[in-house]
Amino acid sequence: MGNCQASEAATAVIQHPGGRVERLYWPTSAAAVMKSNPGYYVALVTLYVSEEKQDGSGGNVRITRVRLLKPKDMLLLGQVYRLITSQEVTKALNQRKHEKLKKTQAELIRKQQQGEQQQRRNDQGCDAVPQETQEVSEDAHQATKQERDRPKSSTQTATRGRHWRPSLGSISEVVS
Repeated sequence: MGNCQASEAATAVIQHPGGRVERLYWPTSAAAVMKSNPGYYVALVTLYVSEEKQDGSGGNVRITRVRLLKPKDMLLLGQVYRLITSQEVTKALNQRKHEKLKKTQAELIRKQQQGEQQQRRNDQGCDAVPQETQEVSEDAHQATKQERDRPKSSTQTATRGRHWRPSLGSISEVVS
Protein backbone atom coordinates (compact mmCIF):
# COMPACT_ATOMS: atom_id res chain seq x y z
CA MET A 1 0.00 0.00 0.00
CA GLY A 2 2.15 2.81 -1.26
CA ASN A 3 1.32 6.37 -2.06
CA CYS A 4 1.58 6.63 -5.85
CA GLN A 5 0.93 10.35 -5.93
CA ALA A 6 3.89 11.09 -3.69
CA SER A 7 6.28 9.18 -5.95
CA GLU A 8 4.92 10.92 -9.06
CA ALA A 9 5.55 14.37 -7.55
CA ALA A 10 9.10 13.35 -6.67
CA THR A 11 10.11 12.83 -10.32
CA ALA A 12 11.45 15.01 -13.08
CA VAL A 13 9.47 14.25 -16.23
CA ILE A 14 11.26 14.44 -19.60
CA GLN A 15 9.10 14.48 -22.72
CA HIS A 16 10.86 13.05 -25.77
CA PRO A 17 9.93 14.18 -29.31
CA GLY A 18 8.47 10.78 -30.21
CA GLY A 19 5.97 11.00 -27.35
CA ARG A 20 7.94 8.82 -24.93
CA VAL A 21 7.99 10.06 -21.33
CA GLU A 22 11.00 9.46 -19.11
CA ARG A 23 10.86 9.87 -15.34
CA LEU A 24 13.94 10.62 -13.28
CA TYR A 25 13.77 9.96 -9.54
CA TRP A 26 17.04 11.72 -8.69
CA PRO A 27 18.44 15.19 -9.34
CA THR A 28 20.47 15.36 -12.55
CA SER A 29 22.05 18.06 -14.68
CA ALA A 30 20.82 19.17 -18.09
CA ALA A 31 24.27 18.25 -19.47
CA ALA A 32 23.77 14.61 -18.43
CA VAL A 33 20.40 14.47 -20.20
CA MET A 34 21.83 16.12 -23.32
CA LYS A 35 24.74 13.68 -23.29
CA SER A 36 22.35 10.72 -23.26
CA ASN A 37 20.22 12.33 -26.02
CA PRO A 38 22.64 13.77 -28.61
CA GLY A 39 21.27 16.49 -30.85
CA TYR A 40 18.66 17.62 -28.35
CA TYR A 41 18.47 20.41 -25.79
CA VAL A 42 16.56 20.40 -22.51
CA ALA A 43 13.83 22.97 -21.97
CA LEU A 44 11.64 23.67 -18.94
CA VAL A 45 7.93 23.61 -19.76
CA THR A 46 5.62 25.96 -17.85
CA LEU A 47 1.90 26.41 -18.32
CA TYR A 48 0.13 29.71 -17.71
CA VAL A 49 -3.65 30.03 -17.61
CA SER A 50 -4.85 33.60 -18.03
CA GLU A 51 -8.09 34.64 -16.44
CA GLU A 52 -8.75 37.31 -19.05
CA LYS A 53 -10.86 36.54 -22.10
CA GLN A 54 -8.30 37.22 -24.80
CA ASP A 55 -9.35 34.63 -27.36
CA GLY A 56 -12.87 36.03 -27.77
CA SER A 57 -14.58 32.73 -26.95
CA GLY A 58 -15.13 33.66 -23.33
CA GLY A 59 -12.83 30.98 -21.89
CA ASN A 60 -9.43 31.02 -20.30
CA VAL A 61 -6.35 31.07 -22.50
CA ARG A 62 -3.69 28.42 -21.84
CA ILE A 63 -0.16 29.44 -22.76
CA THR A 64 2.73 26.96 -22.73
CA ARG A 65 6.14 28.52 -22.33
CA VAL A 66 9.41 26.73 -22.95
CA ARG A 67 12.68 28.00 -21.45
CA LEU A 68 15.94 26.54 -22.70
CA LEU A 69 18.24 25.29 -19.92
CA LYS A 70 21.98 25.76 -19.72
CA PRO A 71 24.04 22.55 -19.45
CA LYS A 72 25.03 23.37 -15.86
CA ASP A 73 21.37 23.77 -14.74
CA MET A 74 19.90 21.03 -12.59
CA LEU A 75 16.60 19.32 -13.37
CA LEU A 76 14.32 19.76 -10.40
CA LEU A 77 12.00 17.06 -9.13
CA GLY A 78 8.34 17.85 -9.75
CA GLN A 79 9.03 19.77 -12.99
CA VAL A 80 8.28 18.86 -16.61
CA TYR A 81 11.04 19.15 -19.21
CA ARG A 82 11.02 18.68 -22.98
CA LEU A 83 13.76 17.65 -25.39
CA ILE A 84 13.88 19.97 -28.39
CA THR A 85 16.07 20.02 -31.50
CA SER A 86 18.43 22.80 -32.54
CA GLN A 87 16.13 23.54 -35.49
CA GLU A 88 13.27 24.25 -33.08
CA VAL A 89 15.54 26.51 -31.02
CA THR A 90 16.60 28.51 -34.09
CA LYS A 91 13.02 28.73 -35.33
CA ALA A 92 11.83 30.07 -31.95
CA LEU A 93 14.68 32.59 -31.77
CA ASN A 94 13.95 33.83 -35.29
CA GLN A 95 10.25 34.11 -34.49
CA ARG A 96 10.97 36.07 -31.31
CA LYS A 97 13.33 38.38 -33.22
CA HIS A 98 10.68 38.93 -35.92
CA GLU A 99 7.99 39.74 -33.31
CA LYS A 100 10.30 42.19 -31.56
CA LEU A 101 11.13 43.87 -34.88
CA LYS A 102 7.44 44.19 -35.76
CA LYS A 103 6.74 45.71 -32.35
CA THR A 104 9.49 48.32 -32.66
CA GLN A 105 8.40 49.20 -36.21
CA ALA A 106 4.80 49.64 -35.06
CA GLU A 107 6.00 51.88 -32.22
CA LEU A 108 8.12 53.94 -34.64
CA ILE A 109 5.21 54.36 -37.04
CA ARG A 110 2.95 55.41 -34.17
CA LYS A 111 5.48 58.03 -33.02
CA GLN A 112 5.88 59.34 -36.58
CA GLN A 113 2.11 59.67 -36.93
CA GLN A 114 1.90 61.53 -33.63
CA GLY A 115 4.69 63.87 -34.79
CA GLU A 116 2.91 64.51 -38.08
CA GLN A 117 -0.35 65.26 -36.26
CA GLN A 118 1.47 67.67 -33.94
CA GLN A 119 3.09 69.35 -36.96
CA ARG A 120 -0.32 69.75 -38.63
CA ARG A 121 -1.71 71.32 -35.47
CA ASN A 122 1.25 73.72 -35.34
CA ASP A 123 0.89 74.54 -39.04
CA GLN A 124 -2.81 75.34 -38.64
CA GLY A 125 -2.08 77.67 -35.78
CA CYS A 126 0.39 79.85 -37.71
CA ASP A 127 1.00 80.87 -41.33
CA ALA A 128 0.54 78.12 -43.89
CA VAL A 129 3.68 76.27 -45.02
CA PRO A 130 4.41 76.67 -48.74
CA GLN A 131 3.35 73.75 -50.94
CA GLU A 132 6.96 73.19 -52.10
CA THR A 133 8.18 72.59 -48.53
CA GLN A 134 5.45 70.03 -47.91
CA GLU A 135 6.35 68.17 -51.13
CA VAL A 136 10.04 68.08 -50.22
CA SER A 137 9.32 66.71 -46.73
CA GLU A 138 6.98 64.09 -48.19
CA ASP A 139 9.67 63.04 -50.71
CA ALA A 140 12.25 62.75 -47.92
CA HIS A 141 9.83 60.69 -45.83
CA GLN A 142 9.15 58.41 -48.82
CA ALA A 143 12.91 57.95 -49.43
CA THR A 144 13.62 57.01 -45.80
CA LYS A 145 10.71 54.58 -45.85
CA GLN A 146 12.05 52.88 -49.00
CA GLU A 147 15.55 52.73 -47.47
CA ARG A 148 14.17 51.05 -44.35
CA ASP A 149 12.08 48.53 -46.31
CA ARG A 150 14.78 47.42 -48.77
CA PRO A 151 16.41 44.05 -48.05
CA LYS A 152 19.79 44.10 -46.32
CA SER A 153 22.85 42.81 -48.14
CA SER A 154 24.79 39.85 -46.78
CA THR A 155 27.74 42.09 -45.82
CA GLN A 156 25.49 44.26 -43.65
CA THR A 157 24.07 41.28 -41.81
CA ALA A 158 27.53 39.76 -41.34
CA THR A 159 28.87 42.92 -39.69
CA ARG A 160 26.07 43.03 -37.12
CA GLY A 161 27.52 40.19 -35.11
CA ARG A 162 26.63 36.61 -34.54
CA HIS A 163 23.83 35.21 -32.47
CA TRP A 164 24.51 32.67 -29.78
CA ARG A 165 23.95 29.14 -31.01
CA PRO A 166 24.17 26.25 -28.60
CA SER A 167 26.44 23.42 -29.65
CA LEU A 168 27.29 20.00 -28.37
CA GLY A 169 30.39 17.97 -29.11
CA SER A 170 30.02 14.54 -30.64
CA ILE A 171 29.80 11.55 -28.34
CA SER A 172 31.52 8.37 -29.36
CA GLU A 173 29.87 5.07 -28.52
CA VAL A 174 31.94 2.04 -27.63
CA VAL A 175 30.37 -1.33 -28.41
CA SER A 176 31.47 -4.13 -26.10
